[in-house]
Amino acid sequence: MYQKEIIVTNQVGLHARPATFFIQKANEFKSSIWIERENNKRVNAKSLLGVLSLGIMRGVEIMISAEGPDENDAVEALINLISNNFAE
Repeated sequence: MYQKEIIVTNQVGLHARPATFFIQKANEFKSSIWIERENNKRVNAKSLLGVLSLGIMRGVEIMISAEGPDENDAVEALINLISNNFAE
């Protein structure tokens, strides 16, 4: 398992459009991927409803973890997407 933490810095957080970009990127990988908020609620990163249910706003720290054949690439790609504010 590979995991990394990041603080979400874009204006609207991980909501609607950014969440869609996040899920599309997550679905490019074979690994199982989870996103976890500081309240220890963990959801499937490939599920729009799951990701939206976390209510991740700007300034919230999240943990992205993956397990599978491309786990490192998956986590790094998602961290990069968030770091670049979803290319907005």
